[in-house]
Amino acid sequence: MNFYDQTVPVFSRGLNNLAALLEKSRLHAEAAHFETAALLGARLFPDMFPLTRQVQLVTDFAKGGASRLAGVEVPRWEDTETTLAELQPRITRAIDYLGTLTPSQFEKAASRRIELKTPGGEFHFNGTDFLQQWALPNFYFHAATAYNLLRHNGVPIGKLDFLGKI
Repeated sequence: MNFYDQTVPVFSRGLNNLAALLEKSRLHAEAAHFETAALLGARLFPDMFPLTRQVQLVTDFAKGGASRLAGVEVPRWEDTETTLAELQPRITRAIDYLGTLTPSQFEKAASRRIELKTPGGEFHFNGTDFLQQWALPNFYFHAATAYNLLRHNGVPIGKLDFLGKI
């Protein structure tokens, strides 16, 4: 398994697609004459994170997943975005960061020991399990949730918007 190819291009593509979804959301809100804040605070259920946090988490799992597999420190970013205009640069920053990682940094990713401490507990992985059981599932969970929030709130998007250019 080539870990670079399974992370950097995959996360970059998903982030670019998410940026396009947010732009379609902005245009939809503008055409329908409503504030994008209505979308940013949207939740699927009261105990779930709103759209803003979903987007932040997508970027966090992209940079965190790739960093850990590359054996480099995960960049720490404050979660201060409150508008679509602020979320777009965060996505761009994540894509730019991924672009700094090189294939050689991932050469020992399969056997790399990765430990995470979360509010849900401590997790211990080798690189393969981390990628397959944590990094990719969490990235797609939050990206799909962001998509679902937008779609549920009337933004005219479909599955091909989520998938991006094929």
